[in-house]
Amino acid sequence: MNKTLSFLAIPMISSIFSMAQAQSNLKIEGTLVNEKSEPISGATIKLSPTGVTTSTDAEGRFVFYKLTPNTYSIEIKAFGYNKHNLKAILTDQNNHLGEIKLSDQSESIDEVAVYGKYYQNYKFDSISGSLRLKTPILELPQNIQVISSDLMADQQVFDIVDGITRNISGATRQGHWDNQYANIRMRGSKIPAFRNGMNIEASWGPTAEDASMIERIEFVKGPAGFMLASGEPGGFYNVVTKKPTGHTKGSVTLNTGSFDLYRGAVDLDGRITKSNKLLYRLNVAGQKKKFFTKYNNSNRLVIAPVLTYNIDSLTAVTAEYTFQGSSYLSNGNYTFSPKGFADPGIANDFFYGDPGMEPGKLRDHSAYLYFDRKLSQKWKFHAQAAYFNFDMKATSTWLNYMTANGDMPRYYSTADEHGENKFGQLSFNGEERTGGIRHRILAGVDYGNKKFWGDFSSLLDSIPSDPLNVYNPVYGIPESVFPEVDRTLNIKERAKSQDYVTSSSYVSFYVHDEMAFLDDRLKLSLGLRYTSSNVVSKTNADPAKDKVWSPRVGVNYLIDPSMSVYALFDQSFVPVSGLDWQGNALKPVRGNNLEAGLKKEWGGGKWISTLSAYQIKRKNAPVDDFDHPNPNGGFFLMQLGETTTKGIEFDITGEIVKGLNVNANYALTDSKISEDSKTEKIGNITPNTAKHTANAWISYRLQQGPLKGVGLMGGMQGMFGRAIGSATKVSNFKNYLRTDAGISYQRNRYNISLMINNLLDNRKLMTAGSTTAKNAKIPESVNYYSYIVEARRNFRLGITYKF
Repeated sequence: MNKTLSFLAIPMISSIFSMAQAQSNLKIEGTLVNEKSEPISGATIKLSPTGVTTSTDAEGRFVFYKLTPNTYSIEIKAFGYNKHNLKAILTDQNNHLGEIKLSDQSESIDEVAVYGKYYQNYKFDSISGSLRLKTPILELPQNIQVISSDLMADQQVFDIVDGITRNISGATRQGHWDNQYANIRMRGSKIPAFRNGMNIEASWGPTAEDASMIERIEFVKGPAGFMLASGEPGGFYNVVTKKPTGHTKGSVTLNTGSFDLYRGAVDLDGRITKSNKLLYRLNVAGQKKKFFTKYNNSNRLVIAPVLTYNIDSLTAVTAEYTFQGSSYLSNGNYTFSPKGFADPGIANDFFYGDPGMEPGKLRDHSAYLYFDRKLSQKWKFHAQAAYFNFDMKATSTWLNYMTANGDMPRYYSTADEHGENKFGQLSFNGEERTGGIRHRILAGVDYGNKKFWGDFSSLLDSIPSDPLNVYNPVYGIPESVFPEVDRTLNIKERAKSQDYVTSSSYVSFYVHDEMAFLDDRLKLSLGLRYTSSNVVSKTNADPAKDKVWSPRVGVNYLIDPSMSVYALFDQSFVPVSGLDWQGNALKPVRGNNLEAGLKKEWGGGKWISTLSAYQIKRKNAPVDDFDHPNPNGGFFLMQLGETTTKGIEFDITGEIVKGLNVNANYALTDSKISEDSKTEKIGNITPNTAKHTANAWISYRLQQGPLKGVGLMGGMQGMFGRAIGSATKVSNFKNYLRTDAGISYQRNRYNISLMINNLLDNRKLMTAGSTTAKNAKIPESVNYYSYIVEARRNFRLGITYKF
């Protein structure tokens, strides 16, 4: 890693000094506003004759750097507004254009629909407002990758579980309870889930967000002290939900496909009052499908209304509610084998449950309230509060042991869960100058309280029927065999009797200053966060209390308007609830991250490449203790002494040439146990990691001729050098290589798309795996393998109408 960093640093440093002398310091900047003087974000600004293209940030601002004296033409395009052209003259001073006012769109709906070109929007120039920072992605001293809803629509993914990680270098998903949550890993650790800038990670959650409610997903790699009260050093992902835009538009999408898939989604966006005082957004989706495994199914309903009230041109209040409800027969799709992973003797549709078992029901409610106030031209105040209420009523089964011929006697238990989370955030964001230094300041407070109750009591120690055989499964146990769950008592009372209650709370104060020098080319970011946290474990043992200071230092330098280099140091910690098999409370996870990278925009800003190298040291990492199964299902946890993860990541996203959009990435992740009380573990591979991941997604749409509007797309996902368990120094899990392909046709407001997933019908694609030792008390038991295999070849057909 040190050699790699040195190799990267030498050309970076030489480029900085050589090009700094050659470049001009002149720039053109301005701010786009509407007729009510409200900022217009996401507008496209093209500067001729340079051909450079940029976009406005959340404040409506745009800047073109390092220009020479000349007369320039500026072309402005923004969805919902008339096109605007103007000239800017540069002599020997910067040209500050001030506010540029755009008028509402007067073109027809068809013209607007064509102009939108939703299928080309793979690249973002800025992060969402929920990540707080106002700096463009190119100029941020951190690797942040964004997945757009348009890319998700092209890939026909329906939720956060459904192949999202293929679009991000080094991100993988460890399958588990696929009907419930995502379980995503990156840079050697499981990363927490955020929604709209709030850490909503739960014991088994959060509920996997439906694609209908998602505007974009932001993957922040490495610690992010400007966002986290506490968090994994590997980073986090932030789901940004759809909000009102103030423009009347909508869409209807219908999907069908293999395994009796039927899905419909509606997106309505507009204004209730003509004055733009009251805006709305409504997303509704319903889905009914069976899994590729026998009998298992999942039905889902999502309702997500949002209202924005613009009190005046400076103040807005937004209220957002989301309901996600689902019913399913089994939470997961595990397979078990006495012989090995991806056992060819076991059918791809193997189901470890039985249709006579009680179906599970999940109900997830969340509500957000946002308040935004523009204090001046340079300062803004933002506050938001959220409440989450999650409830699941279900049962579960798992094997007691396995025999050599594939018999697996099973037990049956309750699997009820309930969670209540409360969050609050206040932040001030603004700019000031001291001499020639521009300060972009962020300061605020975060608060969170998370509570979880679980009832995993046993219903049947052994199901009174012949054991299920994995090679010749026979189903159809009478429903009368399975006892009804006694839910007379509230789950909070039942959880107390099992000592299965967790509670965590935190309050955090932070300040972050991005200082810009050399006419905004050099940026130094300094941040400091203080966090006080309190975690109570499942047994109500003494709470784990932590008070932590987390510093952050980042540097970014613009070599030219389209290229930057950066370096970052940041720290993180994660309070951990839970016990090891001996009943000891787990210690908090602590991490340090050192990172450097290079970002480059190409084709006038239409696509971007990012190269980063990093080293993360992570102490007290929790992993499954496969030597000690939990009687309530799964395994107890144990903690590693320290893991060291070194890696290189490369991402490309955007429109390479007209009509050709690409999202491709590669990551080398070398993650090993570097310290442990058991010396034999030192050098072992960190569990659930892949040394190499490589993904590519290509979409091309014909722009002219008789086949204009026809699109071809395809993708590849690969994971190599995978490891499970904490006792191996070499790869011990099968490689993963999946291919997908599709064809689509778009004309005006219509789009029809056919996707074939797992095109080559690879039936050894696994997302998770573990090994379990035989039960020493049962002579006929043997060691066995648990794994989740993906579906065989399948298709999805989607039709979208935009209006």
